[in-house]
Amino acid sequence: MTKLFIFCFILGVQCSVAGTVDTVSIYSYAMHTSYKCVVVKPDSYRNSQHKFETVYLLHGHSGSFSNWIKLVPQIMKYADDYQLIIVCPEGKYASWYFDSPVADSMQFETYVGKEVPAFIDKHYHTIQNRNARAITGLSMGGHGGLFLGFRHADFFGACGSMSGALLIEHITGNQYGLNKILGDTSNRQRYYDYSIMKEMEQYPKDSLAIIIDCGTEDFIIEMSRAVHKKMLALKIPHDYTERPGRHEWNYWRKALQFQLLYFRNFFDMKKAG
Repeated sequence: MTKLFIFCFILGVQCSVAGTVDTVSIYSYAMHTSYKCVVVKPDSYRNSQHKFETVYLLHGHSGSFSNWIKLVPQIMKYADDYQLIIVCPEGKYASWYFDSPVADSMQFETYVGKEVPAFIDKHYHTIQNRNARAITGLSMGGHGGLFLGFRHADFFGACGSMSGALLIEHITGNQYGLNKILGDTSNRQRYYDYSIMKEMEQYPKDSLAIIIDCGTEDFIIEMSRAVHKKMLALKIPHDYTERPGRHEWNYWRKALQFQLLYFRNFFDMKKAG
């Protein structure tokens, strides 16, 4: 018992000099319900009126808003190291961060792309400028990060993907829940229309800072490679990295730190003019 108390005390001290965590409930007018969201603030937030850049961090298929803070507690330290507010919204088991054309209860492009940011900007000390906002995520959230980043480039200045499930038009059957969001998987045109592969063809007039990475042993690495190849063909500037790793949290714990550093550098570059 004494050892457990000492461990908990040390953990508490470590967290007290890193970021602090809020769990908030954010209402969706599009879906007429509320979902929880984790907001990680740097330690300096509590004693300052300083405004901070914001990174929106999306979870993967079958996950939830709490995945990142539970499985990567280092996120509190990263918020402090990079002086960022990190927002982890709910994307449900398999929303794919789309506004579903077949299910009114699944309008997660609107929720994550507009309603959650509106709440965050209203209730937190954020810099309310596209060059102070980024969005990224893992797997399903990797597609969400790029898809929402492109479609809402007037709001986000940077976007990313970690081990992204990026070629949704190649996902068939009912295993990953896309059929409940986009309808029958035989409608391949609809699936392509909702894919980042289609979206990147309308590169936004406001340039985006883009980062994509994937583990070399990841079973869906060819999806990231295909997006990278198409971006090269379209001459879309982006940062692409492969490093050892599988489709698992051990990889994402490391990848997150690289991506947050990338976004920190982007924010600093924009502030410097």
